[in-house]
Amino acid sequence: MSITQQVLPIEQAARIVPRTRRAWGGGAQRGDFYWAIAFALPYVGVLLAFVVYPICYGFWLGSSPALYEELFDDPTYLTTVVNTLIYVVIGVNLKMIIAFLLSGFFYRKSWWTKYLLVIFILPWAMPALPAFLSIHWLLMGEWGFLNALLHQLFGFEGPHYLTERWSGVLSNISAYNWKNTPFWTLIFLAGRMAIPTDLYEAAAVDGAQRFQMLRHITMPLMAQLYLVSTLLATVFALGDFNSVFFVTGGGPAMSTEVMATLGIRYAFVLGDPPLGVAAVLTTLPLLLPLVLLLMRLLRKQEMQL
Repeated sequence: MSITQQVLPIEQAARIVPRTRRAWGGGAQRGDFYWAIAFALPYVGVLLAFVVYPICYGFWLGSSPALYEELFDDPTYLTTVVNTLIYVVIGVNLKMIIAFLLSGFFYRKSWWTKYLLVIFILPWAMPALPAFLSIHWLLMGEWGFLNALLHQLFGFEGPHYLTERWSGVLSNISAYNWKNTPFWTLIFLAGRMAIPTDLYEAAAVDGAQRFQMLRHITMPLMAQLYLVSTLLATVFALGDFNSVFFVTGGGPAMSTEVMATLGIRYAFVLGDPPLGVAAVLTTLPLLLPLVLLLMRLLRKQEMQL
């Protein structure tokens, strides 16, 4: 047998093997594709059942124009709109300012600030129900702990915090901030810790004071984090239900309701789910721009990274 006759079968086998490998490879790829679909189907089902369907059903429930005519004719709704705006604007901004200042306090290198930080985050770590119920009993009229303490120490009766509209709204805001400020303090503390210490050391060498470091280093570098956190806190505050429901219960006479609690009251207490959904949907003109702006900021930050 010549050398040419010996080489030809080897070349033919070399040509066949890649084809076989491609066939096996294609089969493996198709198998991976089918497994990927099999694993993704349960998540798609959960998304459709618990996200897409409730949202579409909610829009369908609140699609009748007559619901909004009835809603706008209700004086309680207009009061609730004012309460919600006050609750969100004052509550969120006050909370973020306090959290930013407290993050600077806990950024100190003292050993005792670590233990104080652990105590400080306890209100946020506590379940919402006992936390807000404790505030409710703290502010309850003459039988509340705070007024009872004032009577025992100073001999006078304190104000009725939960039986007047504006004191009730202020009580709701105070409870909301007390519960959520520790969380945002931790967020800002993490932001401060991400700033390189070399910047502060160089500024100190140049003779910069603490306020100058805050103004020219800390605030510019944390501005993006502060804005994103404020937008997130605003979205969360628009849907907050626990603090108002458990502290004032929307009283007296539904004068401290916010949109979240009013929608629940319409739907379950008054037995009118479409009207409750319509009340909640009226927050979309404020909620959607916030979400779009938040997504734009996050995308811009991702592009910078």
